[in-house]
Amino acid sequence: MGSPRKKGNTHVLLQKILEGARIEGADTEAVLLGDVVIGECDGCHACWRGKPCPRADDMNDLYPKIAESDVIIFATPVYWYGPTALMKAFLDRFVYFNCPENREKITGTTCVLAVVFEEDSGEAAGPLVEMFEKSFQYLGVDHAKTILVPGVTKRGEIAEKSDVMARAFDLGKTLA
Repeated sequence: MGSPRKKGNTHVLLQKILEGARIEGADTEAVLLGDVVIGECDGCHACWRGKPCPRADDMNDLYPKIAESDVIIFATPVYWYGPTALMKAFLDRFVYFNCPENREKITGTTCVLAVVFEEDSGEAAGPLVEMFEKSFQYLGVDHAKTILVPGVTKRGEIAEKSDVMARAFDLGKTLA
């Protein structure tokens, strides 16, 4: 989850998707990017030479978890028509999976994009969705679904949108 706000709209949405997956027997884990340290990729390509990433941060612990995952949910609010800096740093570090030795660890993985934003028009999420779609295509992952939730601002108010919560729950069940 790329939101720095625990129990905010992104967190509530993600939790509802995971709840649906758990009901169907899936093992789930939420990684709150605000609780881990992920530095920016500096393009050194050590990972392309079979070496560990020189960034001594939490991303090195996440790579095996990502590789073992059947489904990855990228949950983020829209910040200035893109993802949060937390989510962008996380996505940038997927360069690790771009090298030939690591490509097979991610290719074919199912990915979901869950996005909340305060504007009422879906156009506000357009650039963010396009960035993720291109990234998913480039990595060779299966972009299974995007769930967009416009018009939410106050912390946790998304929980009052029963139709959204039902769609998120059903999405989780489907993903399991």
